[in-house]
Amino acid sequence: MSRSLDGTDWRILSELQEDGRLSFNQLGRKVNLSAPATADRVRRLEEAGVIAGYQARIDAAHAGLPLTAFVKLRCSPGRCLLRTTASDEFPEVVEIHKLSGSSCTLLRVRAASMPHLEEIFERIGRHGEIDTQIVLSTQYEGRPVTEPPTENRSAERSPGWSRGTRPDGA
Repeated sequence: MSRSLDGTDWRILSELQEDGRLSFNQLGRKVNLSAPATADRVRRLEEAGVIAGYQARIDAAHAGLPLTAFVKLRCSPGRCLLRTTASDEFPEVVEIHKLSGSSCTLLRVRAASMPHLEEIFERIGRHGEIDTQIVLSTQYEGRPVTEPPTENRSAERSPGWSRGTRPDGA
């Protein structure tokens, strides 16, 4: 987008993240715009790639995939999962994140049962060393994208991590 997002754009994004099925009339009433002006704003946000698409939120457990796990993968040379496979070979993978550090990839997977999850781990493990965590419960998921703060946020120094200073004061 050639211009930065203004307050109205952010209100539109907030409302659409809450309910992506709003009509332009309904959305316009919520953000104090006419339906044509709202449609124009939404179209510009879509064209700029800010709105990447619309989708239904599905409860995976109710859809038959009650298990979720995170898999950290350290690929073996020449066996990189992202370079040697296609997404249809791993339909259980719902997210892939490339990482810095000792692992190269973090995957989030969904499974129908423990035997299914074990089989997923075995298939992924053919690509390198894996470290797995099975999700027991999810306390919070799906935070909407919100307007970033305008003030400069810098990290505060931690006195316990300064050179020559110990937390116990010694």
